[in-house]
Amino acid sequence: MTDPNIPVRMTAEGQTLVITLDRPKANAVDVATSRALYAAFERLRDDPQLRAGILTGAGERFFCAGWDLKAAAAGESAEADHGPGGFAGLTEFLDIGKPVIAAVNGLAFGGGFELVLAADLVVAAEHAEFALTEVTLGIVADAGGLLRLPARLPRAIAVEYLLTGRRFTAAEAARWGLVNRVVPAAEVMIAARELAEAICAAAPLAVAATLEILRETEGASVADGYRTLRGGDLPAYRAMLGSRDAREGAVAFAERRRPVWQGR
Repeated sequence: MTDPNIPVRMTAEGQTLVITLDRPKANAVDVATSRALYAAFERLRDDPQLRAGILTGAGERFFCAGWDLKAAAAGESAEADHGPGGFAGLTEFLDIGKPVIAAVNGLAFGGGFELVLAADLVVAAEHAEFALTEVTLGIVADAGGLLRLPARLPRAIAVEYLLTGRRFTAAEAARWGLVNRVVPAAEVMIAARELAEAICAAAPLAVAATLEILRETEGASVADGYRTLRGGDLPAYRAMLGSRDAREGAVAFAERRRPVWQGR
């Protein structure tokens, strides 16, 4: 039975941390839930045994309906402190160093869609729908929607979604490259686990370096990206270059065996 005092559940499945947002009926997020989600993502970052995270919503209808408007009506400010990770614990948590896969099992509206946009990979159920509904509620998508969506879509399309709050389907999201896979509802977690397993089979320092480089060069020109890459200010990249794992990859290939990653 769901415990209303525990809005976020964590389960370690081997090297993958499954994080479930569980706030009936719509998995909406208030300040306490944001902080609970941050604690889950912090565990993912800090536990050396964990290599990837999967974020999903409890139930079949909602992944996350966004900001808890009942909490807002009761006085929770739009400027409330949601904790170090920002709204929903992830939208401003930029240095996890491990990939987060959003397993979107239903509707992702407002801050729920911003939570999806903050993930690294997305698997969506066929019935899932997305929308940035903030303008219809008198606010703006300032938990990442205004920043991340125009960076990924043609400007006119992003502006349409931002200014109208229009709902769109998982199939439409896939056409725009916003999701990696669209699958039947029963296969959402299966597909998410497959992605996590593939990531966990790769070298952990190389995964962390890739995420770091992507983050630090996003939006940059190729020339500026190379300057960042060669500038010596990317600690995960530097750690990867000098690691035993970097040597192990080449040796394992030459010896025709699977590499044994040590994360160092």
